Amino acid sequence: SDLRHMQRTRSVDNVQFLPFLTTDVNNLGWLSYGVLKGDWTLIIVNSVGAVLQTLYILAYLRYSPRKHAVLLQTASLLGVLLAGYGYFWLLVPNLEARLQQLGLFCSVFTVSMYLSPLADLAKVIQTKSTQNLSFSLTIATLLTSASWSFYGFRLRDPYIMVPNLPGILTSIIRLWLFWKYSLGQDKNYRLLQT
Repeated sequence: SDLRHMQRTRSVDNVQFLPFLTTDVNNLGWLSYGVLKGDWTLIIVNSVGAVLQTLYILAYLRYSPRKHAVLLQTASLLGVLLAGYGYFWLLVPNLEARLQQLGLFCSVFTVSMYLSPLADLAKVIQTKSTQNLSFSLTIATLLTSASWSFYGFRLRDPYIMVPNLPGILTSIIRLWLFWKYSLGQDKNYRLLQT
């Protein structure tokens, strides 16, 4: 819905950038973890996710009047990711230690990805409007984080399971905000979703 809104209005008004940037970096990190672990589920899902998020970032950049700020944020997070890759692949020789440290690194990105939509929480409460939150992204986050938590539990991989639990919690918080500031009160939000 955010992509349709950007294309229709040719603007990025009421569209958050940070959740999609952190999701892209998150996908790239978990892709590396999947390659190291030999887990094709992680590899395929995160490859597709990284491609889609990168396309979203490019669309956001196209319609954003703040191109310099968007590029700076993107370059900063990619720099952190590349520095992490360099460290894990060049300076950690033991495969098991690399897997554990990379899993922890990816976990931090996952938690930041799930917390990023809450950056506007104060604004939502102050304005009593959820127009800056994406309902479809909230539902997708809830389903995705629950699925990954179950997958991590099934594999007994705490690096997959534990960092996805905040995604469930933050989605429930956002759903509560949508309920508290119902769509009837927020006409702008309804227009965004059509």
